[in-house]
Amino acid sequence: MRTLTVLGATGSIGGSTLDVVARHPDRYRVFGLSGSQRVDELAELCVRFRPRYAAVVAPPAARRLRALLAQCGCDTEVLEGLQGLVALAAHDDVDTVMAAIVGAAGLEPTLEAARRGKRVLLANKEALVMAGAVFVDACRAGAATVLPIDSEHNAVFQCLPAAAQEDMRALPRGGVRRILLTASGGPFRGRTLEQMAAVMPDEACAHPNWSMGRKISVDSATMMNKGLELIEAHLLFGVPADRLEVVVHPQSVIHSMVEYQDGSVLAQLGNPDMRTPIAHALAYPERIDSGVGALDLAAIGRLDFEAPDAVRFPCLRLAREALQAGGSAPCVLNAANEAAVAAFLEGRIRFTDIARVDERVLDTLGDRPSPSDVAGVLALDAEARSLAQSRVIPELAE
Repeated sequence: MRTLTVLGATGSIGGSTLDVVARHPDRYRVFGLSGSQRVDELAELCVRFRPRYAAVVAPPAARRLRALLAQCGCDTEVLEGLQGLVALAAHDDVDTVMAAIVGAAGLEPTLEAARRGKRVLLANKEALVMAGAVFVDACRAGAATVLPIDSEHNAVFQCLPAAAQEDMRALPRGGVRRILLTASGGPFRGRTLEQMAAVMPDEACAHPNWSMGRKISVDSATMMNKGLELIEAHLLFGVPADRLEVVVHPQSVIHSMVEYQDGSVLAQLGNPDMRTPIAHALAYPERIDSGVGALDLAAIGRLDFEAPDAVRFPCLRLAREALQAGGSAPCVLNAANEAAVAAFLEGRIRFTDIARVDERVLDTLGDRPSPSDVAGVLALDAEARSLAQSRVIPELAE
């Protein structure tokens, strides 16, 4: 039986993880859960799964959670603050950590899980993008097992030879020529730049195929999500930027492909449901029921592909530039984008301004050396956010 902590339990990935876990009570025990603002939902999850610990960052949220659990007679102990998240990830009784906290907030607990040699189910791409070599070094130092949860990277992993699965960064020696990441194109694939300038937050959060949180839904709509996945693929698999490509596939049935030197292309297919990659990573190398229905190709009827449009979706171009530049650029881009998406969701800037914020901050701070430790990563992240929030976003909002 695996003992599991779910960081970000009240989000979409956390919910899907617990759905899979609930189908296999003989295989998984929930040891810890974390949440943020949705305290009532976290309390309900604690009552259902009876974890030993639950963690929230804000003290008022922790007090409310303690009160709710006391009313229910649930003996789950509540931890608070960043140290509470880190403790959940690092606890000796935990062997598996689902890292599903959105954005930079998940960096430190995810790093600590890696340092402690856990099986890290990595759904938080931002932690890898912003920390880069620091994260990779932590995984090596702790001999952690990292299994990707993003549907694209999980698909790539499933298409690799067994030797490359054992050491993903040995991929270039596995006969791999290219990795092709598929993208749905988001809800605005057919819109012009002028039409996208008038997009409202609720429109950007309405993904045609996937059920996701608001931040990642906006990233999908701008295609920044796919850009961050390029950086993530480079770091996970050790593949150079010129061997990573994006192809738009509106049906979201093929989740990614691996092309080999002999001309073979292996693809992983499935319904667009995050429970598939989650179940794969939870049980790897075995296979378990995820609750996802069978894929009906006859009903789907067709699979379409097209090249991404870097003019209408400049965030994809910016991410590739950051990948090629290396150094501080990926961390800066991620921080600027988080600030820009938050400003868009709050109605302070237009949808098309997100890329403008990202580019201005990247141009200003993206040419420095890569931070060598967590403190350096967090300092650079804070500087990029500050620049975006105090100068660039106000200028665009005028």
